[in-house]
Amino acid sequence: MIKHHETSSSAPPGGAALDSAHVGDIHGAFGSIRLHEENAPSGWRARAKTLLAIIGPGLIVMVGDNDAGAFGTYTEAGQNYGTSLLWTLLLLVPVLYVNQEMVLRLGVVSGVGHARLILERFGKFWGAFSVIDLFILNALTIVTEFIGISLGLDYLGIPKAAGVLVAAVVIIGAASTGSFKRFERVCMTLVAGSLVLVPVIVMVHPDLGQVAHDFFIPGLPAGSELSTVTLLIIGIVGTTIAPWQLFFQQSYVIDKRITPRYMKYEKVDLWLGIVIVIISAGAIVGFTAATFAGQPEFGNFTDAGGVADGLEKYVGKAAGVLFAVALIDASIIGAAAVGLSTSYALGDVLGLKHSLHRKISDAKGFYAVFAGILVISAVIVLIPGAPLGLLTVGVQVLAGVLLPSATVFLLLLCNDKQVLGPWVNGRATNVFTALIIAVLVILSIVLTAGVLFPDMGADVIVGILATGAGACVVGGAGYLLYARARPGRNAAPVDRTGKQDWRMPPLALLTAPKLSTARRWGLTVLRTYLLIAMILVIVRVVQLALGG
Repeated sequence: MIKHHETSSSAPPGGAALDSAHVGDIHGAFGSIRLHEENAPSGWRARAKTLLAIIGPGLIVMVGDNDAGAFGTYTEAGQNYGTSLLWTLLLLVPVLYVNQEMVLRLGVVSGVGHARLILERFGKFWGAFSVIDLFILNALTIVTEFIGISLGLDYLGIPKAAGVLVAAVVIIGAASTGSFKRFERVCMTLVAGSLVLVPVIVMVHPDLGQVAHDFFIPGLPAGSELSTVTLLIIGIVGTTIAPWQLFFQQSYVIDKRITPRYMKYEKVDLWLGIVIVIISAGAIVGFTAATFAGQPEFGNFTDAGGVADGLEKYVGKAAGVLFAVALIDASIIGAAAVGLSTSYALGDVLGLKHSLHRKISDAKGFYAVFAGILVISAVIVLIPGAPLGLLTVGVQVLAGVLLPSATVFLLLLCNDKQVLGPWVNGRATNVFTALIIAVLVILSIVLTAGVLFPDMGADVIVGILATGAGACVVGGAGYLLYARARPGRNAAPVDRTGKQDWRMPPLALLTAPKLSTARRWGLTVLRTYLLIAMILVIVRVVQLALGG
């Protein structure tokens, strides 16, 4: 039995939990687990029952990531380039798993949200920066979710203003009942709603052999401009791996009261979500490619609404309707998850009560932030002449700029022995994550440069990629030489005995982390790059919005 934080319905004195509502019985969409159930489930029926109670966070965060922005990016890839870019989805599978698995460990072991851990372990600047940039990026992301809802409503002939506002009210209402279980049931219903894409695949019946080939065999579309294709690939990465996922998943597993005892079940939940999101993304690319192949619209993507029109024109009205319904469904679950990630983060940092187990009267600030960011985003979409297309581009670019920093702090926290103890990263995870960060930084630079200099040629992109790859090789070789030269400085093997019972001590009892000179310099460089890149991108987007 977990020894810490599981003896009462409120956080015990000195416990790490920041909200007493984060401790108690698990109440999931498909079952509950009592706090004092001490025996590990035995037999397949008992394990299946436990899995059903635990399942939810992984599915919601992954399916929520297949949102309006993802629909736009995947349909653009299919309509403009066929199935030739499907292989990028396969490459993202290990990245998705490693990132989200680290977040799961931080959540179940620490009991403290991502933003608060950054604040406590790296200081006020990075804590404030993480919350402020998350708030801005999430607000813009939710705007894109309502853009997706409006596109679906337009196709279905439903008045946009009324439909968008009703969607906002439904999302706010689902999260504000004071029942975690009811909210999760709504989300799981939306997850099931994404299956309406299955009949679309059947109606379009794309060439599954070609789909499978392009999924496993990398290649670039023939005759396409390298710069355009590269930016779209970066867009696929940015829309599939987003900073809000880290903050949402960590806080959501805490709010669901999941402890290390159930980590294996939560990994299964995560894998289910990854499989669904990759298959769904591949299906969208596949049936869009098959619909427009050989047609005048091929290579002339407009938006997801245009894809619905094309499905009606070449496949049938039912296909267009189902696609529009799936787009609205995806946008709603995306808006709910992104909005909650913001409320959780602010609640963590500001010390507010922040739990879906609490009623509105008991967590006014938490629900006010959630409702406020949704209402403001919905209103922006309804403003006549609002530069919605530029907002969508801005979201993708800012997400690409900020993702490397989010992953850097994730890696540092997962190597902090005071936070994770025997749950800290192993060497293989560290090496793989460092490689991910290097790739993300390179892609971030390419994406930022592409927005600032839209006429940037393929030779410049190749130069950035080659320079980045060379820097990675030199840096990696230098680190290996340094490690060999000073074997005595290598860390001792981590003792992982008894880790099922280990929980992070209260934050007040942790000593300040000691950062090496190299890490301090690295964080300074990262801070400078982020500030410059964000300012330049925002200025460029504003210039475009003003017709500059």
